[in-house]
Amino acid sequence: MFDSIDDWLIIAVVAGVLLYGSTKIPQLARNLGRSTGEFKRGKMEVENEIKAQQAAQNAKASPTMATAPAAPSAVAPGSSR
Repeated sequence: MFDSIDDWLIIAVVAGVLLYGSTKIPQLARNLGRSTGEFKRGKMEVENEIKAQQAAQNAKASPTMATAPAAPSAVAPGSSR
């Protein structure tokens, strides 16, 4: 009788209407949507922080090749040797 997921879904909806009433169902769905959105935003913030930390660590681990300042020449320009 309850072989498919559709049957269980129908029973869950009927039980929800009986337990919470038809006026509370839209509020529950709205709150569920808001909490899902907050969860996704929080997840993205954490992922961005992790990426930023990894980028900072990578930048410390492999610094770019900096050129050393040129040593002053022993011969002054314009003078002949």
